[in-house]
Amino acid sequence: MTETTRPDPALPPVFDPAQVEVPLYERWVERGYFEADEKSDKPPYCIVIPPPNVTGSLHLGHAFEHTLIDALVRRRRMQGYEALWMPGMDHAGIATQNVVERELAKQGVSRHDLGREAFVEKVWEWKAESGGKILAQMRRLGDGVAWSRERFTMDHGLSRAVQTIFKMLYDDGLIYRAERIINWCVRCHTALSDIEVEHSDDDGELVSIRYSDEVVVATTRAETMLGDTAVAVNPGDERYKHLIGTELVLPLTGRRIPIVGDEHVDPSFGTGMVKVTPAHDPNDFEIGRRHGLPALTIMDEQGVITAHGPFQGLDRFEARPAVVAALRAEGRIVSEKRPYVHAVGHCSRCKTVVEPRLSLQWWVKVGPLAQAAGDAVRDGRVAIHPTSMEPRWFGWVDDMHDWCISRQLWWGHRIPVWYGPDGEVVCVGPDDAVPTGEGWHQDEDVLDTWFSSALWPFSTLGWPDETPALEKFYPNQVLVTGYDILFFWVARMMMFGLYAHGAAEPSKAVPFHTIALHGMVRDERGKKMSKSFGNAVDPLDWMDAYGSDALRFTLARGANPGADVPIGEDWVQASRNFCNKLWNATRFALISGARVGELPPSPELTAPDRWILSRLNTVLAEVDEHYEDFQFAKASEALFHFARDEFCDWYVELAKTQLAGDDAVAERTRLVLGNVLDNLLRVLHPVAPFVTEALWTTLTGQETVVTAAWPAADRSRRDPAAEATVAELRRLVTEVRRFRSDQGLKPGQRVPARLVLAADTPALTDHEAAFRSLTRLEPEADGFSATARVVVGSVTVEVDLSGAVDVEAERRRLTKDLSNERKALEQAARKLDNEQFLAKAPEAEVDKVRTRRTTAEAEIARLEAQLAALPQT
Repeated sequence: MTETTRPDPALPPVFDPAQVEVPLYERWVERGYFEADEKSDKPPYCIVIPPPNVTGSLHLGHAFEHTLIDALVRRRRMQGYEALWMPGMDHAGIATQNVVERELAKQGVSRHDLGREAFVEKVWEWKAESGGKILAQMRRLGDGVAWSRERFTMDHGLSRAVQTIFKMLYDDGLIYRAERIINWCVRCHTALSDIEVEHSDDDGELVSIRYSDEVVVATTRAETMLGDTAVAVNPGDERYKHLIGTELVLPLTGRRIPIVGDEHVDPSFGTGMVKVTPAHDPNDFEIGRRHGLPALTIMDEQGVITAHGPFQGLDRFEARPAVVAALRAEGRIVSEKRPYVHAVGHCSRCKTVVEPRLSLQWWVKVGPLAQAAGDAVRDGRVAIHPTSMEPRWFGWVDDMHDWCISRQLWWGHRIPVWYGPDGEVVCVGPDDAVPTGEGWHQDEDVLDTWFSSALWPFSTLGWPDETPALEKFYPNQVLVTGYDILFFWVARMMMFGLYAHGAAEPSKAVPFHTIALHGMVRDERGKKMSKSFGNAVDPLDWMDAYGSDALRFTLARGANPGADVPIGEDWVQASRNFCNKLWNATRFALISGARVGELPPSPELTAPDRWILSRLNTVLAEVDEHYEDFQFAKASEALFHFARDEFCDWYVELAKTQLAGDDAVAERTRLVLGNVLDNLLRVLHPVAPFVTEALWTTLTGQETVVTAAWPAADRSRRDPAAEATVAELRRLVTEVRRFRSDQGLKPGQRVPARLVLAADTPALTDHEAAFRSLTRLEPEADGFSATARVVVGSVTVEVDLSGAVDVEAERRRLTKDLSNERKALEQAARKLDNEQFLAKAPEAEVDKVRTRRTTAEAEIARLEAQLAALPQT
């Protein structure tokens, strides 16, 4: 390293994030540090942002995920990669349409009043004015994204990609239109895919209904019996074999329905008989297909009963008790169980209870696509990290059902299919002519939001065109995302990426090489954060109070792969204190003349200098190893303890003595101070970018740490002997400090002491000045009287406490404490000798008593030693 000219070393006495963060970020963006050049010959490193909804704002989950991605990208940029973090947003079909419809409702207007074209224009206006708030908040967090490449899933280029892959799949027979049972939201008025349905255990009712003398069925949705077209039994059930092929009259309707035999029926569950409603239950639909049963739709899109009779016009939840009451009046209710807890599906957007419903929709035939997604992980082209998440991946892709991709919305990518007056169906690609003429019209539905976001790793790079960006940055190196959307998003990106690039070399067809999964952010007690729980936190509040670095560092310290992350305000405050400590240590170093330059050979350095360099290079190697394994918590923890516990708390204090001594030693110490800080600030930069930028540029006089070289461990600086020497010195200092505290000495109070050393104690022989400075012990003088002793290994420290403490008062205090500890030991021993206590008490209570016994024994030994060390009167 060439020596740099150090600028004015002055730093403000206090680190104020509010004064530092915004100007630094704007400078980074203006100077293009985050942009990526597809023409570069550097190795590529690309991560796409999991696109936040245009309706969204920054929450702790975003802050957590963005911190991890930013740390990876910043490190690779410093390592010499052409690093690209691609930003953008998702149009979020249902969520965005709901928001705009609510805004219109305040004006007494519905989307139907406006019409489709005008409504979509309103959504675009809302997106321009109010959407994307999260992008501005990303700047506050310090996200190093390439803003010039920002994408939106409804952009022209991305819409072209959507239309392209739809036609490819359609032409290959992998997209089809069919009537199937779908999840229907009666509030959003649209179909939902299986993974857009959240299941919860809700209180309901289980009603057993007698259909005939021999037929009793049970249901939690009594109103759907109006649409029954059969009763099913297992063909192997001896109780009911004689009924198969017969008919009965469906109560309340007068319709005759058959009894069929089907293997799907579990003879051991309930009565072993099930009602079959093909238009309103997915399992019943399959039974109906196997037996050629009619499917009667008895409920409309609003959840209102349409079947002729007394229940027509009732809402589904009004019809349920009405149907039960009518059956009860006919004496057909065998039993009623309330409450009956059972799994109920809810719309993930609005939480309305989902209604299974027969509907004509568009589907993706996922079989071959899911097989390819599973094989890419099986053959090692894509790694899932941590590997413990692999079973969840295979459990999904190996048993995936066809994907319903049509949504009955107006906001989104409209399905590119046109229907002609004579039954023609034409799928139109982006470069195809749209059919025109009387009677031609486009399909009214739009595509599921996840359809377009499944293209995100390559549509953002210009696909379907062969762009330089696509050539350079596809496949992406890593995908960082939460395990909660492993199936929503990740599996679909895998399926579409492999399909769209199927002609490429297998390793280049995958959308990314590694899937790094993280957990969910929770409160400090491990509880899910939610506004309804009252524990939700706006990360901007914490960034305003403690700075973005403090929040980022706290999140990174909690990021163990695949595990949930608890976080509390106290932890963020502690990280702010860490940033302040780093600031103060750097400020001291600058004031002391620290500089960055060529380090002297190890033999010319003191043991503390060699020790801190040895520890630094050990930590640098550890941090690299942890980053490669996505162990953000371990990397951050190693840096935290090195920076705070070793560099700030010990080396800086040891350096003060060296700086005040021999000129040559002091000059070498300044170089060590500067070089350690240089490396430490660079390696901390990915998780704490603002404070490290402010300190590093002041220390080195260079332009930015963002593009500085990532520090590499220098194994030649490893020095076990120096580490052993300083470890012994630290142990001596710690014991003497503990003695001082036990004796009631004030922290700054100096007392005379004599050191009695063995011949082989280099920790004190060579570093007595530093030892005395750190322990506030003055050399002995005339009249010295050793009134107390501290023995640590082969070192004895004789201390003259005459006049420094009230010996009798201290003796009384220690004697009282000793008596209390002896009583505690006696009580614990009595319990642990009691066999009934050991047999009956909870294990946790027994462990507590054992711990108390161990603690009491240690305290007794300590107090006895302190009493023995007191001066004799």
